[in-house]
Order: sequence, then C-alpha cells, then structure tokens
Amino acid sequence: MARQLLQDRTPAAYAGVEGFARRHAKEDAGALAWLVAGYAHILDKNYVNAIDALNRAKPRAGDLGDYVNFYLGTAYYQSGRLAESVATLGGFDKAYPESLLTRDAHVAYANALVADGRAQDAVELLESDRQPVRADLELALGRAYEAAGHPAKALGIFRNLYFTMPLAWESTQVDGDLKKLAATPETKPPTFEEQKTRVDLLAKGKQYNQAANEYRNLLNEAGPSDGVAVQMAMAEALRHAGRDKEAKKALESMPELTPELQAERLFNLGEIARSANDNDAFLRNLEQLRQTAPTSSWLEQALLSAGNIYLLRHDYDRAIDSYRELQQRFPNGGRASYALWKATWLRLRQGRRADAEKGFEDLIGQYPTSGEVPAALYWRGRLAEEDGEPAKARAYYQKVSERFRNYYYGELARQQLKKLKSDSEPVHYALLDRVPPIDASTKISADAVPTDNLRVQKAKLLENGGLLDFSVRELRAAAEETKGNWLAPETARIYSDTGRYDMAIEVLKRPYWEALFPKPYWIDLKKFSSSNGLDPYLVAALIRQESEFNPSAVSRANAVGLMQLLPKVGKSVAKQEKMKHFSATQLFTPAVNLQLGTRYFRSMVDKFGGFEYALAAYNAGVDRVQDWQAQGKYRDVSEFVESIPFTETREYVQAILRNANVYRQLYGTP
Repeated sequence: MARQLLQDRTPAAYAGVEGFARRHAKEDAGALAWLVAGYAHILDKNYVNAIDALNRAKPRAGDLGDYVNFYLGTAYYQSGRLAESVATLGGFDKAYPESLLTRDAHVAYANALVADGRAQDAVELLESDRQPVRADLELALGRAYEAAGHPAKALGIFRNLYFTMPLAWESTQVDGDLKKLAATPETKPPTFEEQKTRVDLLAKGKQYNQAANEYRNLLNEAGPSDGVAVQMAMAEALRHAGRDKEAKKALESMPELTPELQAERLFNLGEIARSANDNDAFLRNLEQLRQTAPTSSWLEQALLSAGNIYLLRHDYDRAIDSYRELQQRFPNGGRASYALWKATWLRLRQGRRADAEKGFEDLIGQYPTSGEVPAALYWRGRLAEEDGEPAKARAYYQKVSERFRNYYYGELARQQLKKLKSDSEPVHYALLDRVPPIDASTKISADAVPTDNLRVQKAKLLENGGLLDFSVRELRAAAEETKGNWLAPETARIYSDTGRYDMAIEVLKRPYWEALFPKPYWIDLKKFSSSNGLDPYLVAALIRQESEFNPSAVSRANAVGLMQLLPKVGKSVAKQEKMKHFSATQLFTPAVNLQLGTRYFRSMVDKFGGFEYALAAYNAGVDRVQDWQAQGKYRDVSEFVESIPFTETREYVQAILRNANVYRQLYGTP
C-alpha cells in the first residue's frame, strides 16, 4: 500500500494507508504508515494534511523520529507556521546526533529562522556546516547574510553559486538576488575568468544552447589571447546544439590559428559538412588535416568519421583505406583496435580471405585485451574451419569459449565446437597466449549484512514503508561504517523485492548474476512468449535491454513500458489481438505490454525468418534491415549481425542473444 501511495498518490491510495495507520495506532507500524502518508502529502504540497499525519506519527516514531521531525518542520515552514517550524527543527542536532538528515535540517531550520526575523542565527548555524559544499546550503546562507544586513558576503556567495555551480538548480534561483545586490558598495563586475568557468561548465554538462549563447556574450570581453579559444568553444557548442549554420560562420570567420586550433577548426568544419551530406567539403577538410596536422587527435577522429561515412554508403574500399590509415597513423590511440577490426571485417566481406586472416591475427597480436578480440578469435576460427584446418579452428573456438564464456561469441564458438570432430590432438598456437586468461584465483562472495547495525535496522523500517531512497541512503552510511562488500547485493535486493528491477540492475556489477538477470512478471512473460512461439529467455533478455524491467519506462521516442512499444504500434497490435477499448496508457500495465509486445516481436520474426533479423528491426527499423540484407551474401546470420553498420544496433542484437544464453545457464529449462 505504501509503495502504491508514493507512486500514484490517489485518494484511494491515501485512504488505504491512513486506514491501516488508524487500525494500528498503538503500534510502530501505524507510526510508519503515518510517516508515509505525511511524506506523500508533502510531495503533493498538501502541507496541512502532512502536518496532521506527521504529528500522528510522532508518539511512536522511534528510530524514525528524525524523518518525522524533519518533514514536520518542513511542512510547518511551507504552511507559514514559523514558530512551530523553528521549535520542531531547533533541537534536531541534540535529539538525533547520528541522523543523516542533519544538514538537510540545518537548511530547513535556517530558512525558518530567516523568515522568523532571526537571520543572524541562521548565518551562525550554516557557516559551521559549509563543508562539503552543497548548493542548497549555500543558497540559504547567502539569503541569510542578505537578510542579516551583510550584502557583500551575500553577494560573494551568490556569485560563487552562479559561476562555479551553473548546473545546480540553486544557481538558476540567484539571478534576482545578484541584480538586487549589484549596487552594493565595492562590488566589482564579474571577471572574464569567472564567466568562462561558468560557461565551460555548462558546455561540459551538455547545456549546449545556453553555453553557445554565453560564449557569444563572452567574446565581447575576451582579449586577443583568449578570443580565439572562446570563439572555437562557441562554435563547438553551436555544432552540438544543432545550429550548424551559425557554427560554420563562426569557424570560417576565425583569424590565423595555432596548428592545434586549426586542426580543431578543420575537424568541426568537416563534421558540419558530414551532417549536411556534403561529401566533397568533408574530404577537403580531411585532406587539409592530413597536410597540416598529421599527428593530431583531430585527424584521428576525422579518419574514423570518414570510415563510417564510406561504410554506410557501402563504399568498402574507401572505408578500408580510412580505417587502415587511422590504425597506422595512431597505432596506440583509443580507436586503433576498432579501426583494424573494421578494415579486416570489410576485407572478409569482400572475399579477401588471406587479408582477413592476417588482419584477425594482427589484431589478436597487437591488441590482445581489446574489445574486438572475441570476434577476431571466432572469425579466425571460422576461416580455419573453412580452410580444412579443424585443429586450428578448434584451438581458436576453445579460446573464445573459455576466455569469453558469457560473451556473444563464446556461445557461437561452443556451437561450432559441437560440429567439429575431436579425433585429432590439440594444437598449441603461440598467438593465442597473447590473450590474457581470466584471473580466477580470487573468489568473490558478499559479506553478511550486519543486521545488528542501527542504520541497517533503520533502513529495513524505511523499506517496509516503501521509502526506498531513504532506505538506500541509510544502507550506504552503514556500509561506510562497517566497510563490508554487502551494500550492492543488499541494495539490489531492496529494489528487486519492491519491483524496481531497473534500479537493481543499475546498482549491481558481477558476480551477482541472478539480480542482474531477474525474472519479474514471469508467469505472464512465459505465457505470452510461449503462445507466440518465442523463447521466454530471449524475451526476458529483450526486455532487460529495452527497459531493464521498468514498466513505467518511456523513451525519447515515446516508446512505452517493458517492451518499449510505440502507442501506434500498441494500438495496431491490440486490434489484431481483438482487445476491446484499448488505450495507450494500458501499455504501462505489464501484462498488456507483454501480450502486445510478444505478438509484435513474433510478427517481426515471421517477416524476416530469424530472431537476429527481428531484433535488428526492433531496434533500427524494418527498412534498414531489408537494406542490410541486400548487401551481398552472408555465410550465416552471425555474419549478418557482425556486418550491421550501426554500432548501437549490432551491439544491441549481440547483447540480447548473449543475455538469453546467460538466462539459460542460470535457470535451465524455462
């Protein structure tokens, strides 16, 4: 009931929780229910009802007294009952010396003190609590100084907020304060360095439109030595914001540049040309980069762009030339192994077997720890098998299977091994020794959760009330105290037990496999998968990739729910399923989403005749998959998958197939 209330906050949900609280008024569970109701009312900004609920929670609040008092004091303040807010929050430190809410309470208490005419008391409280820096505390302190008659100190705090924390919400709130205090004696205008710090942070935070505008304003104050750098930064922000015409104009009007800035300029001009499909202009900028900055990282990036352009246009010869040039010019760069892989793969697609075999071996030898090695090992094994060298093929397959067991190519290698006869002695190939083995010397196991820890006990109470964020915060503090490695699995358990599978996956890393590969909604998932002739584990892996089992997920494209269906697709499939009175909001219901999603995915499988093609179409669209299928013959579907030119789609298909196999290993027959 508590989770439902915090999620929906409907009258029925309030009635359920408050009814439970009244029935258990003499128990701790009743106090917890009143806390949940009070917090829900605060989320709804219904402070009068929040005060009533939280006051009802106080007598039996126990270990959760700090949460009750903090939110009660906050509700009093928000409803204008300042004396009661001050009285409630004033003794917080002494009453709850170990509370995680102490600094939050200080901010709330200080705001109440200022409103009650005791600004100097607020200043003294917050000044002693400024580290580590928090934007909300700084805003409260600045306003306390302002109310206490210390405008210079207030101005300093507001300026620091504005210029060094521009991504914080509080930074957006001080504009009026700064204007009001602009006439303060001895006030100095912001320095160029302050303004540049702010706009650089905006750009770093990907606030490109705002950054571009502020860089433009900053140009008027930049000296000769800084102006060029500011103009370059402005142009890049404009390009990232999609304002290519403005970016191009800024780049083309730049004065004489240093070699590195000229390389950056040419790269950006090339990217603008690429986005406009102006191939000739892109190539002109690339050639200038070769001539003027042959060792620049900007040339490295431009060569990757060139390879990708030619790949998408199916001009494999030029794509190979670009990738090879990148790898040869920058053999130790971060893109080198990828470039060598792409060049080698395209040679294989062209039927240049000898070149492909050498390329795979070069990649394994030169970049043995790179992400491209599993694919290189597998396809070198495939070529050896086709060349009538079963012993060599077996050696390569075994290496992939053992070293990359739970990878996409690990499973493919095991499938190939089953087809090979094992009547020959294993052969050792020194090249395979270059790939480092897994360090299996250390077994990782989670420590027991310290149930006698007071914060852990408090977290359990908060979990019982559906207050998951508060519960996890207490657990993190407990983990800092105990130094055990139990935090991640315990946090994942909380999220899993409360249906937040997306959060459970997010907080976990290996080896907590079952939490990383959960089976929620399993009855419906298995039912609808089976009725559509689908492997339930494949569907589970698809959902894991699409929404991480969050039934409320909504994508940027407005795809909805577990299987991320567009409303128009849901409507169409609902009609096929003869579902009456369908509405798009039903896609948030797991059973409905699974019913329609599995039916839609089945139609993709039927259309293309294979799961891999269907997955690719699910991600990239039907038209693109049909285009890729038309690009020559493929040995089998695995060659098609590796040939998908969109990295996102290729990795999407491989990840789902890999994860379906992990599900099978974990759970056996569905």
